[in-house]
Amino acid sequence: MARYRCTVCGFVYDEREGLPDEGFAPGTPWAEIPDDWVCPECGAGKEDFERLDD
Repeated sequence: MARYRCTVCGFVYDEREGLPDEGFAPGTPWAEIPDDWVCPECGAGKEDFERLDD
């Protein structure tokens, strides 16, 4: 499981936690997040996220 950070605002998507409020159950991989999804904090696109190394 990986984490991805928005390079605009710093919001982190954690695959372990998912985003249940947005319909992504815990364990949802980043690859399954739709390409047109946007950051819930600032509206940046998925392309503005970077993978974090644990």
